[in-house]
Amino acid sequence: MSPFLLTRTLPVDATDAALRADVLHGLTRHPKTLPPKWFYDAHGSELFEEITRLPEYYPTRAEREILVARAPEIAAASGAKTLIELGSGSSEKTRHLLDALPGLHSYVPVDVSESALRGAAEALLVERPDLSVHALIADFTGELALPDTPGPRLVAFLGGTIGNLLPDERAVFLKSVRSLLSPGDALLLGTDLVKDEKVLVAAYDDAAGVTAAFNKNVLTVVDRELGADFDPADFDHVALWDQQQEWIEMRLRARRALTVKIPGLDLVVPFEAGEDMRTEVSAKFRKEGIRGELAAAGLRLTQWWTDSADRFALSLATAV
Repeated sequence: MSPFLLTRTLPVDATDAALRADVLHGLTRHPKTLPPKWFYDAHGSELFEEITRLPEYYPTRAEREILVARAPEIAAASGAKTLIELGSGSSEKTRHLLDALPGLHSYVPVDVSESALRGAAEALLVERPDLSVHALIADFTGELALPDTPGPRLVAFLGGTIGNLLPDERAVFLKSVRSLLSPGDALLLGTDLVKDEKVLVAAYDDAAGVTAAFNKNVLTVVDRELGADFDPADFDHVALWDQQQEWIEMRLRARRALTVKIPGLDLVVPFEAGEDMRTEVSAKFRKEGIRGELAAAGLRLTQWWTDSADRFALSLATAV
């Protein structure tokens, strides 16, 4: 079996420090915010997997449709010998790319979760004993130091996760990805597309209430990690389409006036009745907008694939 290497580029206490900083910053500003990355503890990850199977939530199915249909084209266009996946998680969707890249030498999954990286790598190496896997425990929004692997390299950022970044954050992120690319390397980017408001809102406010539970899970995380006394029952899940910004906002709305104590930060946070706390932005894109954002980062859009209903897109970009 090929060696499995795991490199930690984050300090062991980085997650705790980041949570403290995000909660302190987000809950002392107006309007209040919490970043969506804190949805994903073990329970939150299970809830999200359930969301991806809901009839209303199309992005996962749409992206998988493209990968199944277009993986050979993606492989031919990139010629990759190394696949680098940012925010790899379980690496489930990546298998379609791995199957289509017969000349692949190395897979470099990047994630903040050591357990997710180990679990995915163990499964992949059973299926593909000749594959070299070098996992990185790292935050893909920060500076990355990639291992020395053969090129060309394909950097994959799937799932529409780039939509969770605000425009300024996207610009910084894309420039950081550009800095990783050598001549012949490419970026494969997954983006959810602008569509009917009813379809979009339903995807983030399903009839079964799974997304509501997922949204409220961030309160449970803050309670557990920082000793806070949030009661999820005090908040309603809200999903809104912002036509001007072309993004979905998920919020938690206080059902009554209340005060939350967070002993881990020595912080007391008042909420007015009806006050919203934003927990996620999920931007939706148009082809020309993607082309422009890539160009601003020094990347050139070379290939564009959508699912059969034009709901989701995968784009391939190379360094200018």
